[in-house]
Amino acid sequence: MPDTTVLERYQNFRTRRFLRNEERYRHWLPRWRTRRRRRLLVVVLAVILTCMAAVGGVCLVDMTAGALLWVPAVAVFLVTWTTLQIVSGRQGDAPRDALDEWELQQRDSARSIGLTVTQVLTFLPAAVLVVTGSRVGAVVDTRFLYAAGLFVLTTLIVGACTPAMILAWTRPDPETDDRQETE
Repeated sequence: MPDTTVLERYQNFRTRRFLRNEERYRHWLPRWRTRRRRRLLVVVLAVILTCMAAVGGVCLVDMTAGALLWVPAVAVFLVTWTTLQIVSGRQGDAPRDALDEWELQQRDSARSIGLTVTQVLTFLPAAVLVVTGSRVGAVVDTRFLYAAGLFVLTTLIVGACTPAMILAWTRPDPETDDRQETE
């Protein structure tokens, strides 16, 4: 009989992978690891996410234009999100065993807020879809369905990004010695 369960082995694997990746990326973008630069990335990410929601609104009027706007918005989102994850050390989705008590408390608090954000924001387009779909004999325009799908997708992305955004915004600057090591 193995001493560990499947979940424990998976958590151990996640922790090893996280620590290996943390070591690999800890020297990347050293000048972007300051609180000021991380906050700038959070603001840019919030603007991009707002634009993604606006693209959903555009799709209500013109689905082709909306679809064409969605692609660059997602591309810019992916670059910004990846940069934020690198400079903040991916603390928002770090495994439990890779964090100390303070980091764990911060991560869990940010995740709790992220879950609340996800639930509240996703409820709105989902409720509209339920109400619209419950109308007897209603024929729903494809633009509406496409836009609603983009709204739901955007709200899920917002909720998934929220913990990392909170942690990147609130974390202090790295210690001077740590910053000198990474440069």
